[in-house]
Amino acid sequence: MTIEIPSRPELGAILKKSKRIAVVGLSGNPEKTSYMVSKAMQDAGYEIIPVNPTIDEVLGVKAVKNLKEIEGHVDIVNVFRRSEHLHDVAKEFDEIDADVFWAQLGLQNEEAYEFLKGRGYTVVMDRCIKVEHALTK
Repeated sequence: MTIEIPSRPELGAILKKSKRIAVVGLSGNPEKTSYMVSKAMQDAGYEIIPVNPTIDEVLGVKAVKNLKEIEGHVDIVNVFRRSEHLHDVAKEFDEIDADVFWAQLGLQNEEAYEFLKGRGYTVVMDRCIKVEHALTK
């Protein structure tokens, strides 16, 4: 099976209507990609919710241990976990009824993709949310 992702115009539309991004695996280390990407998205006006059980806060926001701890609706779950962890994150994503599952550049997992598509979700894999935001402004 081929993992199909939305077109660039579709990604632009997703980013335009989205406001809250939960970032799974967001690091508190400013030198890590997850931190740099999330800071850029926060600076662009998005509400960033750090999801990482090993930190208390990052980017001035209190971190939650998992997606189920988030109060209110989440537009995008942006995942910075290795590909083999994507299916577990996808199952948790399904429990919170967020809109878009977005695995960062270099990350994809067919099992997670099929699980989420089978439930009707929008799935983005192997794309950097910061790059797509910059290209679709």
